[in-house]
Amino acid sequence: MKTIILTVFFLTVLLRLISSVISGINERKLKKMGAVEYGKRNSLLLIVAHVLFYLACITEGTMKGAFFYDGISYLGLAVFAAAVVVLYYVIYSLRHIWTLKLIIAPADYHTINKSALFRLVRHPNYYLSVLPELVGFALLFHAWITLVIGMAIYLVPLLTRIREEEKVMKLQFNDY
Repeated sequence: MKTIILTVFFLTVLLRLISSVISGINERKLKKMGAVEYGKRNSLLLIVAHVLFYLACITEGTMKGAFFYDGISYLGLAVFAAAVVVLYYVIYSLRHIWTLKLIIAPADYHTINKSALFRLVRHPNYYLSVLPELVGFALLFHAWITLVIGMAIYLVPLLTRIREEEKVMKLQFNDY
């Protein structure tokens, strides 16, 4: 059982890293066609906060003797894995315009996703993927301090990103 849990964990982390590569590829393509990046400083803060959150969870968990093989860790792994599945659904839905950064393609290339998920949940990437991913990761490592303090810190650039994205999208697209 422990081998299965570790395998699922490392595969999920690998998929999360692959999403960063997808973002980089999309970013380069978008910028070549004239896309504009907004909130560069905040994007950098979000990336740094994300990495630091992971490292803090791993450090806190290691100090406690992680990996844990109990219900809390299994729940954390399930939440983390589900968040990565949602991430890939969002990537699939947004395809060529999905990036880790706030990049808006020229209007004829950037379409507004109006699928059920995007109509029901504003910013599903943040609310159904990023936040559950972090919560799941913290639960997996029993990283309670990181969950409380790290999440509070992480929410500052994340909420800033959401406000920036809302503002830019409303300015750029009449049907947003």
